[in-house]
Amino acid sequence: MTKIKNIAKNTSYLTLALVVQKFISFSYFTILARNLDPENLGKYYLAISLTTIFAIFIDLGLVNVLTREVAKTPSRASKILGSVLSIKIPLSALALLATIITVYILGYDKLTSQLVYISSICMILDSFTMTFFGVSRGFHNLFYESLSSIIFQVIVLIFGLAALFLGLDLRYIIGALALASIFNFVYSGLILKFKIKINIRLFYDKAFLKSLLLLASPFALYAIFQRVYTYLDSILLSLFSGEAAVGIYQIPFKIIFALQFLPLAFTASLYPALSYYWLEDKKQLKVSFSRAMNYLIIVSVPIIFGIIFLADIIIALFKETYFSATLPLQIIIVSLFFIFLNYPIGSLLNACDKQKKNTRNMLIVTIFSVALNLLLIPKFGVIGASITVVATNFLMFILGMYFVKKTIDYRGRDNIKVFFKSLFSAVLMGVVIKTLETSIPVILLIILSASIYFFMLYILKAFKREDISSIYRSFSKKKSFKS
Repeated sequence: MTKIKNIAKNTSYLTLALVVQKFISFSYFTILARNLDPENLGKYYLAISLTTIFAIFIDLGLVNVLTREVAKTPSRASKILGSVLSIKIPLSALALLATIITVYILGYDKLTSQLVYISSICMILDSFTMTFFGVSRGFHNLFYESLSSIIFQVIVLIFGLAALFLGLDLRYIIGALALASIFNFVYSGLILKFKIKINIRLFYDKAFLKSLLLLASPFALYAIFQRVYTYLDSILLSLFSGEAAVGIYQIPFKIIFALQFLPLAFTASLYPALSYYWLEDKKQLKVSFSRAMNYLIIVSVPIIFGIIFLADIIIALFKETYFSATLPLQIIIVSLFFIFLNYPIGSLLNACDKQKKNTRNMLIVTIFSVALNLLLIPKFGVIGASITVVATNFLMFILGMYFVKKTIDYRGRDNIKVFFKSLFSAVLMGVVIKTLETSIPVILLIILSASIYFFMLYILKAFKREDISSIYRSFSKKKSFKS
């Protein structure tokens, strides 16, 4: 029973922290965009994108293995941590060297290069912070990690805004990230030593290190593909279209990124139930998966239509210089439908011990993404990158559904019906938006449109009371987890 309560508490901590973190992060991004021109915003996020890709070569999936192995044998936590640190320290030096060489080869200007070097501090410190918190996760404690993620964003917000309004340049603004990373690094180390009671020391055993790397390899491959897939488009945009194009692209990119907390929190809560049903109740597994897909269809469709119809108003929240982001936003938001649905698909495959299928799918999608970006970005710039996001997420959806159908007895007829009911309701909602968008305040328009959408879904019987009860039982199915 204690383990059940820990799972529930950790889910609550993580979900709440995720919501608060995303809210602060997007609010800060909006302020940055309103005060920086596209070129400077592009330089800022180009530096972050480049170091985010190289950061994965420091971790190589080791944190996932660390958490899992500590959870299995808590008594060996110090040895496992020391071994992981012994691997990550030389990897950090190599990743930093690779970053410096890459900046030189790509020929970025002095300011952009300096931003990358400052961001590299975050790259290294965040990797070790993640390692320390990986141990606390192994001890089923996510409270301190959840708290630190919020404090991190608050530090960035305070010092970033201070630098912005004092008229300091981009080096000081990105320096706010470095300050937050330094805090998190120190904080996580102190939590590990004094709260989790784990000594931080290096441990070198060649055979043991090799076994850790072998265990981490599937996680490493997936993470590498995922990082390249997510952030390479910004680097290619900088090379073919300039850093201002990166700044324009960040508007739609950040919007869809911020909205992903909805399926992320949803599937984080659902995943333990899917894992249990895979072992104990295949019929309920299929039902829970289908209902999860229904709920995310119902949530994603109105967001997509609402943003398409209100795109010009949303872009107006930023500066006039970002007006060219309107069409990319209208294109890229379509991918939100597939992004939302890919969360339960990936969770199901992982829960059913098909994680290698997820890795293979990510490899295929990454290759496709790089090829399509290389084809479209030189010709169409930000529009080309936006089209690629939609196409690649659609491909991930198709590949994922193929393996879902091979794993469970799933047909999807109910999901298709819900989709068309949601589509009809969203079209009606869109008509209301276009009719009244100049007549009433935006907030009232959104509330009215959402009310019409869900009222129509209720009339069309797209969801039932027992559906809601079922998903609640999936989240809180205490009998499913043995203490």
